[in-house]
Amino acid sequence: MSNIWKPYTPSNRLPWNFDRAKHLHRRASFGATWSELQRDKADGPGDSVTRLLNGTSRIEGQRADFEDMSIVIGDAAAASGDENRLKAWWLFRILFTPDPLQEKLALLWHNHFATSNLKVQDLLLMKGQNALFRQHAAAKFGKLLRKVLRDPAMLYWLDANSNRKESPNENLARELMELFTLGVGHFTEGEIKEAARALTGWTVLRGDVKFRPDRHDDGLKTILGKTDRFNAESFASALLEHKATSRRIAWRLCELLMGENVVDEVAIDQLAAGLQKRDLDIRWAVETILRSELFFSDANIASRISSPVEFTIGAIRSLELFDKPPSTLILAEWCSRLGQDLFRPPNVGGWAGGRSWLNSRTIVGRSNFAAALVAGDLRAPSFAPPLEKLLQKTGKNGFEKLLLGKPSGQVAIRKMGSLHAKVARLLSCPEAFVC
Repeated sequence: MSNIWKPYTPSNRLPWNFDRAKHLHRRASFGATWSELQRDKADGPGDSVTRLLNGTSRIEGQRADFEDMSIVIGDAAAASGDENRLKAWWLFRILFTPDPLQEKLALLWHNHFATSNLKVQDLLLMKGQNALFRQHAAAKFGKLLRKVLRDPAMLYWLDANSNRKESPNENLARELMELFTLGVGHFTEGEIKEAARALTGWTVLRGDVKFRPDRHDDGLKTILGKTDRFNAESFASALLEHKATSRRIAWRLCELLMGENVVDEVAIDQLAAGLQKRDLDIRWAVETILRSELFFSDANIASRISSPVEFTIGAIRSLELFDKPPSTLILAEWCSRLGQDLFRPPNVGGWAGGRSWLNSRTIVGRSNFAAALVAGDLRAPSFAPPLEKLLQKTGKNGFEKLLLGKPSGQVAIRKMGSLHAKVARLLSCPEAFVC
């Protein structure tokens, strides 16, 4: 790997400090508590990144019954028919998981393979797809892609049931090439038609994916310069071998972990080349990014707008609201109001992200969320968080360092009203909207 992704070594120019530890957790996790940041500041970047990669980074908010409780809540939500309960279950996982990077990657794949229950209308299938994203979050991309091509929620979403050799449906073929692998400009309309033929025969029957040989077109097809009797498996292999796929995955990971205008085309190409050599190993790429000097550069810190899930969960974790946490049902409503309705991405392209998260409505919404959080309105019954205990840990100026991506310089905040009012104001600063 060239110097673009060279490992980060603390220096006078780029010292390892509280701000860089916080940056690591905001970007690769969902924020961190004061104790976690102090530990990482003391231990250095090597151990801090390793803990995130290994799922051992969290100190506060740990539950001995986490997995058992997740199963109980998730199964009940899927069986209830109430989509909001399934959203609440996922937010429960994000808030309390010992492995926040895994959940962050699951959220990435939910956006990459954007599937909406608005059409699927089956919570068991949506939960199953969510589990698939989590299980293969950092695996080799080919394993995840092949699982997605056999995922009943995806096949319902892209009309695979109507994809038969007599009249091939192009929806899955088009999104597979345009969004999931190659990207625009690397295939023709004719190749989409050929790809649709390759994907014929797969159907969903009572929630299970079945292959119907009588519905599959076994004829010769020409795709990506090769003529063969392509089926779903061999077509997937051709896509995974194409250099454009490694580049699209490199771009997607940089979109998650790097800020606006931080990486250029050369950097993405080099990360893609490394992925290509390693069979599209996602964990390798994530680790390469997180250990790089570019990731810890000044340009990358606080340079990306946080998503609603990142913003809300980050605030909860920073304030250490674990003993009596906010209701994740109410939290799911807030995420939806702020523009991120889990299990309902807006279209096949997913959420646009970046600056699209902020508009006049959602900026006001984030401020309203902050006020509701510190007032205790995210619980039923209402319970105002005991912020004084956290103040004793952080010191008088600690809130600003803990809650903001970069210092705001708004000294007036420290003189304003009650402690709860100050925290609400800090969470409403533009600096709190970035990660």
